[in-house]
Amino acid sequence: MRKVGAAAREVLIKAAAKTWKVLESECFAQSGSILHAPTQRKLSYGSLIEEAAKLELPENPKLKDPKDFKILGKMSKRPDIPLKTNGSAEFGIDAMVPGMLYAVVHRSPVIGATLVSYDATEVLKIPGVVKVGIAERIVGVYKYTGVAIIATSYWVANKAKEKLMIHWDNHGFDKFNTKGYEAHLRTLATEPGIVEKTVGHVDDVSLPEDAYLEAFYETPIIAHHALEPLNCTAQIKGDKVEIWTSTQVSSAVTGKGAGDMHAQIGFAPENITLHSLFVGGGFGRRLSMDYIVEAVNVAKLVAQPVKVIWSREDCTQQGPFRPMTFSKLKGGLSAEGKLITFEHKVISPSLQQSRDITFDPSKVDLAMMEGISEQAYEIPNMRNSYVRADLHIPISPWRSVTSSTVSFAQESFIDELAYKAKKDPMDFRLELLNKTSDFKKVLLKLKQLSNWETKLPKGSGRGVAVWEFFAGLGGQVVEVTCHKDKTITVDRVIAVIDLGEVVNPDNVINQMEGSIIMGLGAVTKGGINFVNGKVAEHNFYDSPLVRINEIPKIEVHILADGGKVKGVGEPGLPPFAPALANAIFAASGKRFRKLPFELKL
Repeated sequence: MRKVGAAAREVLIKAAAKTWKVLESECFAQSGSILHAPTQRKLSYGSLIEEAAKLELPENPKLKDPKDFKILGKMSKRPDIPLKTNGSAEFGIDAMVPGMLYAVVHRSPVIGATLVSYDATEVLKIPGVVKVGIAERIVGVYKYTGVAIIATSYWVANKAKEKLMIHWDNHGFDKFNTKGYEAHLRTLATEPGIVEKTVGHVDDVSLPEDAYLEAFYETPIIAHHALEPLNCTAQIKGDKVEIWTSTQVSSAVTGKGAGDMHAQIGFAPENITLHSLFVGGGFGRRLSMDYIVEAVNVAKLVAQPVKVIWSREDCTQQGPFRPMTFSKLKGGLSAEGKLITFEHKVISPSLQQSRDITFDPSKVDLAMMEGISEQAYEIPNMRNSYVRADLHIPISPWRSVTSSTVSFAQESFIDELAYKAKKDPMDFRLELLNKTSDFKKVLLKLKQLSNWETKLPKGSGRGVAVWEFFAGLGGQVVEVTCHKDKTITVDRVIAVIDLGEVVNPDNVINQMEGSIIMGLGAVTKGGINFVNGKVAEHNFYDSPLVRINEIPKIEVHILADGGKVKGVGEPGLPPFAPALANAIFAASGKRFRKLPFELKL
């Protein structure tokens, strides 16, 4: 991006110099204009575009020295904040189209059930109901059929839904329960799994029995809980469709690829018009296009535009979800407390298999092993493996994808090994990092910022965790206090993110704070439970989010030394759960290995 900007600047300067018939060296760019230094003449970028477009872009333009940056690395105000503050920002759910109708879809409460029949006789008697018909949605490899009720208002459609007589075939999926699936994953943990990465020779290591440590970590199914409920407005005009919605994948909605949306809705890509509006929370849920496909299919039932709105209950219960993920870990230490061997086995459904019908299930799903093999720890003997746990429930990425689960297991277990070795958890990690790396740099910065070597009062503790994966690199130190009444407060989170380059530090801080708060929710509030095939949770009253009074003090520190550019939106989430669990252990001696857990001993 810097090269593109620098190239544009050079041709704009050339165009201005040519216009004024002066030397290029006498011209410079400033605040959207090219200025002529001797005469202070000025031409806007816009006025120079036609002339500049005739010039050839330089392949290697001169980049601005970082010390001269006026925008990059500086705090700047976001132009969307006033709009979102005064209510003028248009989100997907705000879309209004002349003549628009509203629709809700009755979907099976048992995921995997198929529609047998429905009777809309009583529904069609309700004033304001316009049409009732079948609508399909597609989530990865799964297809679901629901019954759409189209009306003159959302209220009418939603109330009419209660009168719809509908019959589903559950195909035995009504016997699915979370507790049974957890037991299934624990059984699968005894299987060897498919090896994803090996270092050294784990099986050849021979240590005394008491030199080994084993642990089992569990993380639940979780919903995305975006504040803006899913919604999409669609209008069909002949062989064309116009769509108003908020999505994370605009290019896939209008794209020409085999996996893009045109193949699911029967419209040519060039006949799909998308109005992409503000997203009221994505977190991976709006990577799926099922709610858009469904809305287009609903719009096929009538001549007018239709807005399909999901209730909060629909969003909570229909998925796709972050999958349940279990980890079986084993480590072996030398007599001197050095980590000699390390094994991490992940047991989970396959994200790739859920999304891609061509995926070979005999292969490792690298999405489910995310980050495990990317950590910088120098362990002489290591083996990472994967056991697939089949699941009929649709799953999808959730903020930081699988790193939000496997990081909890791996970084908590590293802490367990440190205590077994009778070493400080920070020092134990640093001993595994002989080479210079960004990972080590983050740890050292955390050690400094947290005053790690200073003691906290009795009943308080610090925990550390670092995580590196495709989306970036970050680490955190969490401080907690365990009270006499057994409650636990999270006092402070010190977060370090390594970016290489930073554009707007304020945005980085926002993203880190949001990730940490979302991580706190996943640790202490999260969890979707299936009972008799149905999701037991409904809304925020029984599947809550973190409230503002529960948020700890958060300090964000940015490392940007010109190295490899890394991501911002997700690295703040994976370190939180293990750092919190490690802090609680440091304060109380109690180790949490299953999420979610209550902040109580």
